[in-house]
Amino acid sequence: MTQRMSEFVTVVQHSPNKRAVSERARDFSEIYAGFTAPQGGKQSSRCSQCGVPFCQTGCPLQNNIPDWLRLAADGRMQEAWKLSEATSALPEICGRICPQDRLCEGACVLEQAGWESVTIGAVERHISDTAWEQGWIEPIVPSEEKTQSVGIIGAGPGGIAAADWLRRFGYQVTIYDRYDRAGGLLTYGIPGFKLEKPVVARRTQRLADSGVTFVQDFEVGRDATLEELRERHDAVFIATGVYNARRLTGPGVGSDSVVRALDYLIASNRLGFGDAVPEFDSGRLNADGKDVVVVGGGDTAMDCVRTAVRQGARSVTCLYRRDRGNMPGSHREVTHAEEEGVRFEWLAAPKAIHGDAQIVDHVRAVRMRLSAPDMSGRRSVEEAPGEEFDVPAQLVIEALGFEPEDLPTLFGAPELRVSRYGTIAVDEDAMTTLPGVFAGGDIVRGASLVVWAVKDGQDAALAIDRHIRGKTAEQSLRDAELQEVAA
Repeated sequence: MTQRMSEFVTVVQHSPNKRAVSERARDFSEIYAGFTAPQGGKQSSRCSQCGVPFCQTGCPLQNNIPDWLRLAADGRMQEAWKLSEATSALPEICGRICPQDRLCEGACVLEQAGWESVTIGAVERHISDTAWEQGWIEPIVPSEEKTQSVGIIGAGPGGIAAADWLRRFGYQVTIYDRYDRAGGLLTYGIPGFKLEKPVVARRTQRLADSGVTFVQDFEVGRDATLEELRERHDAVFIATGVYNARRLTGPGVGSDSVVRALDYLIASNRLGFGDAVPEFDSGRLNADGKDVVVVGGGDTAMDCVRTAVRQGARSVTCLYRRDRGNMPGSHREVTHAEEEGVRFEWLAAPKAIHGDAQIVDHVRAVRMRLSAPDMSGRRSVEEAPGEEFDVPAQLVIEALGFEPEDLPTLFGAPELRVSRYGTIAVDEDAMTTLPGVFAGGDIVRGASLVVWAVKDGQDAALAIDRHIRGKTAEQSLRDAELQEVAA
C-alpha cells in the first residue's frame, strides 16, 4: 500500500533516539541510534514533495531527496538506496556527519514554514544502513574493465569518492595515503561518537574488494615525486586535504600543554583502535582530570571539547571570539556539547597562557565585541578594553582551523600553481596547471565540509574520465592517420 505523503500536519518531527548524557559521555560510541523501519517510513512521509525541492538545492551533491523519501515512506528501501547512491559515494557517512541544519534540512520548505524540517540526514543514514544490513552493497563490478589507471593522493572522503566512481567507469585505481589506515579525517580526525570507525572501514574495504589498490604510509615527495606518479598513471587526482594547523600567538603558547587539535584527535582515535599512543600515556594528549580550554568555534573545536568530556576532564571550556550566531560549526554539535557539560565563553579570546614550559596553569582571556557589518555583511571583532578574565587550564587545545601545506615543494613540483591562499589552482574541469593532474576537496577550496570533498571527488572522476577518453580518441585518430600514410 502506498504511503500518503505531506503527513507533516499529523506526524511531528522526530529524530532517532539519542543516548542519555550519563551514558554517552563515558564512551565513544555514536550518540544516536538509527531509525527502525517504521520510524524511518513515518518520518519520510512528512515530506511535502515540493514542486521545487529546496532541500535538493541545499545539498552540495544535489541528492534526489524527495524521491528517496517517498520510496522510503513506501517501504521500497532497495529502490531508495539505489537512488541515494546514484548521487553520493558516501551516503551513510554524510547522513551521520553533515550539518544538515545548515544544508538540506535548513533549506526544507517545512522548516521555513514553521513546521520543522524532515529529518533528512537520519533517513539517509537509515536507507544506507539498511542496504548494508541486507547485503545490497556489493563490490563494484564495472561493465567494462579499462587498461588506463588513475593515481589518487589521499584516502579521505574526496579520494574515496573519486575512487568509487572511477571504478564504476572501469579504471584501475591506486590510492596513496600518508596514514596506516584509509579514511583520512574520517578515520583519524572525526571522533567515534559522531562516526564509528567500522562505518568507514566497510566503505574502504568495499573499494579494496572492488579492485582499488591502497598504498599506505606513503608520502609524495618522500616515497615518490609527483612526476613519478604521473609516469605511472594516465591521470592523477590530488585529494590531500589541508593539515597545516593555525597556531595561537602570544605569551605562553609554546608550552608543552598547548596542543594542536588534530594531534589530540588522532591520539584519541588511535587509542580507540588499540594502538600504542605514548603521548596519551604520558598525559600530554590526555584530558583526564584536567581543566581543558579549547580555542575555536568550528566542528573541530566541538570534536575536541566532547572528546575531552569522554576522557574524564574536570572541566571543559570553549573560547570563541564571536557570538553563538556567528560560529561556523554545527549548532546541533554545540547543543550536544552543552548537554554534556561543556561551558562556552562566547565573544572571548585568549590573550596569554600562564604557567611554565611544561605545565599550563590558566588562560588569561579577554572579552570581544562585534563591530558594525561591512559591505559584505561580515562583522569583525575587536577587544573590549579592560574586560579580561582567567580560565583554569592544564591543557589548551588549538582548534583554529587549517591551511594548505606547501605542496609544490613537498611534491617536488614547482610548476604546480597555487592560489594566494596556498590552495591548488584548478580550471573548470578540476585540472591543475599540470596536464592530467586534477585536484579537489579542501586542498582546492580550503577547509570545508566532508560533503563538498565528496562532490569534488565525484566531479573530478567525471572530468578524469572525459580527459582519458579524449586522449584515447586522439591517439586512435593519430594511429588511423599513420595507417593511411603507410598505405
